[in-house]
Amino acid sequence: MKETSRREFLKYGAALPIAMHSLDLRGTPKAKPAIPPRRVVFICNSLGFYGPNFFPRERGNLESSDYLKSLTTKEKVTVFQNLFHPGMDTSNHDSEKSFLTGAPYPESPHFNNTVSLDQILAREIGNDTRFPFLSFSVYDRGWGCSWNQRGIAIPPMHDEQKIYDKLFGKEDLTARRKQILDDRRVIRSLYRDMELVRKDGDASHKVDSYRNVIEELEKQTQHEAFWLKTKKPEIRNSLSQDQEFAFSTKVHNLLELSKFALQTDSTRVITLSLDWIYGAIHVPGATGGWHTLSHHGGKKDALKKLACIERDLVKHLDHFLNDLDQIEEGQGTLLDHTTVVIGSNFGDSSKHLCHNLPTIVAGGGYRHQTHTVLENPTPLCNLYMDLLHQHGIDVDSFGSSNKATGLLG
Repeated sequence: MKETSRREFLKYGAALPIAMHSLDLRGTPKAKPAIPPRRVVFICNSLGFYGPNFFPRERGNLESSDYLKSLTTKEKVTVFQNLFHPGMDTSNHDSEKSFLTGAPYPESPHFNNTVSLDQILAREIGNDTRFPFLSFSVYDRGWGCSWNQRGIAIPPMHDEQKIYDKLFGKEDLTARRKQILDDRRVIRSLYRDMELVRKDGDASHKVDSYRNVIEELEKQTQHEAFWLKTKKPEIRNSLSQDQEFAFSTKVHNLLELSKFALQTDSTRVITLSLDWIYGAIHVPGATGGWHTLSHHGGKKDALKKLACIERDLVKHLDHFLNDLDQIEEGQGTLLDHTTVVIGSNFGDSSKHLCHNLPTIVAGGGYRHQTHTVLENPTPLCNLYMDLLHQHGIDVDSFGSSNKATGLLG
């Protein structure tokens, strides 16, 4: 094998990492589909729901759930019971990192996460929209539910006004134009470097790596250039400014933005992390630290306040689902063409337990069963694998899945 010179190594060793870092989940836009596209929304309530108030007391009867009896779209909802994430017994709040990956032992100092479910779906169904995926959170922690192919956190957006401006507002395009020019320069450099590697005569795997990165970066640049010239949809800014219940307002606004993003086909994949911080929040009927109240220890006063917070969340989620169901699309509604997965990394946040995870699947055009109680503890990733299959992604496994369950009819 010919020894590579330092000069050659620096040349074709430098551009490739730059390009890899630049790559995002963007593809080539296509013509608007004749039939409504399929969409997916993931919502993670990072402190879960108090089980006795969430799960129906009577099997198959949502009216027997203190929280879910008020849902207005019951016929398009399935509540799953007895799902869990293996390998989370000692994970504490780190388990949220694995909500959409199923990667075990996230509390380990040597933990390496894997790609999240939304990113796999975005590669399949997100290439025809301005944003292949959107990731939101309530607070600014730097990470949420989305993790890229290398298991690195994708920082979610949390500022409602900035999200609105990104989706529908005017923006300075100077930086984006510069990025496209930079990407094109990188592509040209990669082509030159690939030729050097090819001439080396003994590095076919490196040539393949270059070819794959070039292809992805060209798609990204084409995508960016197309949407740079495409006018954004016009949506009136109706974000609530109510600060009496700031947390509740934030959740409302993020769900409104999600609805508008789906309605305008600005994206087809959304994740929303309903995360928490230390300190008190104020919702109708209660004021208190959400995290502190989640460690209720069975105390009645704490449970009463916690129920106010969780009912407020369910109220906003119900409004979101109902709003989607009121928007006509094709032969059905926007909800019929959007799978909404509402869940948590915790089944019992008071004890930091990750079994019997509260999970709702709404919409998507499935034959909903209202309430499905699984006979044995079942990996949540089995449901995720079913979701991938429903969207035409043929995989044998995902995360901790051990088989396809057919839970989504």
